Amino acid sequence: QVQLVESGGGLVQAGGSLRLSCVASGSFFSINTMGWYREAPGKQRDFVARISSSDWTNYADSVKDRFTISRDNAKNTVYLQMNSLKPEDTAVYYCYAIINSGSDRRYWGQGTQVTVSS
Repeated sequence: QVQLVESGGGLVQAGGSLRLSCVASGSFFSINTMGWYREAPGKQRDFVARISSSDWTNYADSVKDRFTISRDNAKNTVYLQMNSLKPEDTAVYYCYAIINSGSDRRYWGQGTQVTVSS
């Protein structure tokens, strides 16, 4: 079985930085694309960023030039470095991974709360 466990959320002031981590564990052949979504209170879950197995990246316009996604393949971990945080970034952040454990499947983490105060 595959699990994704997130960490690094918390409370930060506007303009500050935070680094989220998400580690995949279990039995699988490979991890393909990994990424992040976020869900603000009362709103839909929106795409934030993704990174492919060859380190190609893609970002939502709302976080471009402020957030950086990266991965450590040896640790099966994806990171989201968040700089210049705004109150509008307040949300539960969810990581995901496309993992081959016999066949490709999308897995989700449990989410981690990020709160940005003004």
